[in-house]
Parts: sequence; C-alpha cells; structure tokens
Amino acid sequence: MIALGKSLVAGLGVAAVLAVAACGAGSAPAGGRLEVSAAFYPLQYAVEQVGGDHVTVVGLTKPGAEPHDLELTPRQVADLTRSTLIVYEKGFQPAVDDAVATVGGSRGFDVSPAADLTLAPPTGEAGATALSVDPHFWLDPVRYAHVVTAIGDELAAKDPAHAAAYTANATAFVARLTTLDAAFRTGLAHCADTDIVTGHAAFGYLAQRYGLTQVSVSGISPDVEPTASQMSDIVSLVRSHKVTTVYAETLVSPALVETIARETGASVKVLDPIEGITDSSAGTDYLEVMRSNLATLEAGQRCA
Repeated sequence: MIALGKSLVAGLGVAAVLAVAACGAGSAPAGGRLEVSAAFYPLQYAVEQVGGDHVTVVGLTKPGAEPHDLELTPRQVADLTRSTLIVYEKGFQPAVDDAVATVGGSRGFDVSPAADLTLAPPTGEAGATALSVDPHFWLDPVRYAHVVTAIGDELAAKDPAHAAAYTANATAFVARLTTLDAAFRTGLAHCADTDIVTGHAAFGYLAQRYGLTQVSVSGISPDVEPTASQMSDIVSLVRSHKVTTVYAETLVSPALVETIARETGASVKVLDPIEGITDSSAGTDYLEVMRSNLATLEAGQRCA
C-alpha cells in the first residue's frame, strides 16, 4: 500500500469536502441574512456593527486563540463555501489567505488597502517573520474607521436591498470611533513618558497616531522573541528614560515583560491588543477594551 504525505492527504481532504459542500456554495442562510465569515475579532466586531440584523457573522479565530497562529481544518475551509463574504486581512493569517484562494470566487474581501498598512516590522525582525508590515491597524481608531467604511460599502454591494442600512450603521460606528479617537488625543496629549514598552509590537499605529514611541519586547508576531542583546538594550532604555510602567497583554505569556520589570523596578500593567475577547479582557467589546487601554496608558505614561 502506498503511503500518502500529510500535505497530500490534507489537500485531498479539502478537495473532497469542498466537492460535497459546493452544491450549497454562497446560498442565502435561513432568515435571509447574509452569511459572513470574519478572520479575527476586530473584523468580526466591525461586520457585526455594520451588518446589524441583516448578517450572520462567523469568526474564524476563536476567543482566547492567538490569531497570528491560526490554522484551519479542511472542514472549516469547506464551511467557507456557505459564506457570501469572507472578510480578512491579507498577509496576516496565511491559513486564511490559503482558504480564500481555495474557495475562490468573489467571496474574499481584503481590508488591508483600506487599513493603509505603512509600518515595517521592528529592526532585525524581517528575516524572522513572514509579515512585511505591521497588521495591527485596529488599535488606531482612525484606520479602523476607514476599514469600517470599506466593509459597509462591500456589504452594500453584496446585498443592495439593505444598502441604506449598512451605510447608516457604518456611519454610526465611525462616529463612535471618532469619539474614541478624540478621547485618545486628549488623554495622551501631555504625558511625562512617551516610550511605551509593550509585550509585542502590536501598538505601532496607536503610538504613531498619538505621539508615542513603541519599544517592543517581542516582534510583530509574539513568537519572534528578543535576543539577549535586545533584552539588555530594552532594560537600558527603561532605566535611562526612567520608564515607570511596562505592558504585558492578555493572550501572550508575560514572562519577558516581568523580567524587564524585575531588572528595572518598573511596574507591569496589561495593555490589550484586542486580538480576541475573553473573560480576562477589560471589557466585553472593542470599544470598552480600548477605553480601558486609554486609562491604562494615561496612568502608566503619567499623562496630565
């Protein structure tokens, strides 16, 4: 009997399940709602806010899972054939990129053009990760608002009968994000400390927007850990700049951040990259957690 390689078996599994599912591909779900798959939590939340009662949203990254490491089963890939729209960020989650290519058609909607991804990985990381740009646009409310508007336009194109509702919902959500942006601008306008030392490089767009400088312990992907020399440099910076607070997060081990705190006497607070909502999150949704992040930064950066 000839043994098949794992990749070939996986490929055959996807093909077989897709063949079974193809007859129902893109069909409208019960109740006439548009079925949408969203790659990770901030996209799921945006689709829910914009789609309202006219969409059913399935998140591909489960609560508590690290979205950078997402893998999809053949069954999950096949289930995507039932979605009219798959909202994702190309280049962030390779498994989703592959699934969109496998499912084909016009289902995939890449938000990265609307997100205006302009930040490169931290120095020295490019060879350690496949990510060529920082994907964490949603921590900048302005970039997130641009993506929300784009999602509204795409939903309206897919479901013209409810276009007015999608446009109105997107406008309302953008207004809430504009209020959030104003709160961050006011809250972080006058801070004694402008260096934010974070667990991984998720806060670059937020820092850029509000006049801060991100110093990350790990890279854009939490799996990219610092060298001993890099850890020493961060410890030296924390001491020389008299940084009083360093930030751990919810889905990644705080061990490296705690090491820096022990070496420098800084305190450790949690700054949430909002890659998923769990029981440990400081809020039940994106807006609540972002407001909690603002309060944490105001205290940690000693903002007037």
